[in-house]
Amino acid sequence: MTFPPLSMRPLPLILASALGLAACDQTGTFDFDLRDTVDGFDTSTAVRQAVAAPPRPDSRGIVSYPSYQVAVAQRGDTVQAVASRVGLPADEVARYNGLPPNVPLRRGEIIALPRRVAEPSPATGAPIAGPIRPALETPGLAVESITSTPLEQRAGEAIRRAEARGIQTGQEPTRHQVARGETAFSIARRYGVPVRALAEWNSLDADMTVREGSFLLIPVATEAPPESVTAPGAGSVAPAPPSAVQPLPDEQLDQAPPRDVPASPDLGAQSAGGKFVFPVTGPIIRPYRKGRNDGIDISATPGTPVRAADAGTVAAITRDTDQVPILVLRHPGNILTVYAGVEGIGVQKGDSVARGQTVARIRDTDPSFLHFEVREGFDSVDPVGYLE
Repeated sequence: MTFPPLSMRPLPLILASALGLAACDQTGTFDFDLRDTVDGFDTSTAVRQAVAAPPRPDSRGIVSYPSYQVAVAQRGDTVQAVASRVGLPADEVARYNGLPPNVPLRRGEIIALPRRVAEPSPATGAPIAGPIRPALETPGLAVESITSTPLEQRAGEAIRRAEARGIQTGQEPTRHQVARGETAFSIARRYGVPVRALAEWNSLDADMTVREGSFLLIPVATEAPPESVTAPGAGSVAPAPPSAVQPLPDEQLDQAPPRDVPASPDLGAQSAGGKFVFPVTGPIIRPYRKGRNDGIDISATPGTPVRAADAGTVAAITRDTDQVPILVLRHPGNILTVYAGVEGIGVQKGDSVARGQTVARIRDTDPSFLHFEVREGFDSVDPVGYLE
């Protein structure tokens, strides 16, 4: 069975930006992308990418690349403390980063170095001497050149050897200096990376604060291994089904089930011992896989009522890149549930909803199904753990 793509791929980035604001706004209103609207929002390029883990600094906090070096702040650091530890004048480092010398730094915050200092080495806690480089360019790790062996295979072997020896390798990330008016979200969009990854690489705070004049490392994209690439038509990125480009029906939600479609039974008993009720009845045709399918897909007949998994409020009603509605509900404990593959949404932003209340209906697609996500703060989790 081939599933239509979920054009709602911007959801991880949407929710990441929303949750930072939700901490300050408990009314249920928040701006997903600093544009005062959620309609037309599209950062799908950013969230389709997987990114590498942040680089590990040496004992001084130095991360070294061929073109530049940065220092990673430790707990309680100031710019002056970082400069003293790496052996550079505090005023020079402060001016280069647009920061006062005595400003407190967040643990993990990136400080760019105006000039190179001694390279990391085993004496400073690094596994090898010198900057971080791709595995094939790291001394002692290059695989013997065999013309019949594809470059990708040789690179993979070199990376495995590096990992086995605890050696850090990787591509040099772009170093971005924050300009006036830029935000973490605008910078993430500019480089096509998830804002969550940008925050992790640069230890941004919960409000995603960036300082004008300071430097950020842009996360490096990483490709999935060949064995994990799905066949054409079965992956998360595929041509949109014809129904996705047709206009949505201009109709109000009818609380009665459509003709010839039986009413969904009370599913409360099915979730005995669990926290949520199933939003629709049907088999799970696509399971949760972190980073690939951040929810579950439940088969359902077109027109089937979609129920709120638990009591809460309507946090947002937005649309994916094909203008198909997406419903987001907020529940106690900083939990969000997401409903995609729906139409005829019968609630509005800010409304309170009851557990099991009909909030939408399943769209007429082939196959027709509900994409259902549960998110704990920023992170998606397997909804089955909440439903069983």
